[in-house]
Amino acid sequence: MARLSNESPGYAFYAISIACLLIAQSIAYLASNFEFLSQVAWLGLFSFLYQWIIFIPSAYLRTAAYFDVAGSSGYFVLALYSLFRPGYFYTRQIIVTLCVLVWAARLGWLLYQRVQRAGGDSRFDEIKQHNARFFNMWSIQALWVFLVSLPVYCLNSNNADPTLGPQDMVGLGLWLVGFSIEVVADLQKTVHNTDPATQGSFIQTGLWNHSRHPNYFGEIVLWCGLLITSASTFDWPQYISICSPLFVTYLLLEVSGIPLLEAKADSKWGHDEEYRAYKERTPKLVPWFVTQPESDLGVPMISKTDDLESDVTQESRSCG
Repeated sequence: MARLSNESPGYAFYAISIACLLIAQSIAYLASNFEFLSQVAWLGLFSFLYQWIIFIPSAYLRTAAYFDVAGSSGYFVLALYSLFRPGYFYTRQIIVTLCVLVWAARLGWLLYQRVQRAGGDSRFDEIKQHNARFFNMWSIQALWVFLVSLPVYCLNSNNADPTLGPQDMVGLGLWLVGFSIEVVADLQKTVHNTDPATQGSFIQTGLWNHSRHPNYFGEIVLWCGLLITSASTFDWPQYISICSPLFVTYLLLEVSGIPLLEAKADSKWGHDEEYRAYKERTPKLVPWFVTQPESDLGVPMISKTDDLESDVTQESRSCG
């Protein structure tokens, strides 16, 4: 199948956008046991309306400056809406929603800093000139936000408050571990990229000595944790929420996360013997204990041009 581009007909992109909306609504109705206009179904629709509304000024101004903000704020706004609309405010619901808010706020700040450093988002230089293709990116982002947050929406829609137990503690513990790994990995990479001594080189220190993509690993773990905690109140149809971590894992491993970044790194450092050795000895995703050899440079490396890896969500959204 030919890859879609600016030369592709607009209806192809609109068809993909409609498919994204139908997928979201189908999953919402399954999770709600086919209840008409359930809270989860409304959230699925709201996710798309939110992105499409912000698309309008973006298309008019031919700018992608609002794209990252719309993504991270979409998580934030929909999580709050899912909590306040039914108004149960059970302890588990408040804790899990706060976890999403903290994660989304950090993501938004990280993306804002990245765009400020880069002076824009070059990924959209071509796409934003084609309205249908640009619109499609916002639709994919809407689906992304909805599917990833689905366990939280199901939890907050349930009028159930079983006592917090071991399952909840395991889930929240996993969220804390995953979030910590993601924060530390991004911080280590930012420090590396802003240090004149290591700019333009690949990183193989800290968590990056144990995994080539530790922030992606943290991202997957934290959403698994929220699923486990949320599932304490699930009815059987709501277990379709397992699509949340599965969707994240699939995109990061197979579509537009690791494959794109590994291709960039290979093209930049594939001739570098030290990079090839690092890639051979270091796990792709799950951290493991490996021995780091001494580097002739003293402090090993990562390119400032690869800042996109710390933007987990944004790289994955580029699948359109």
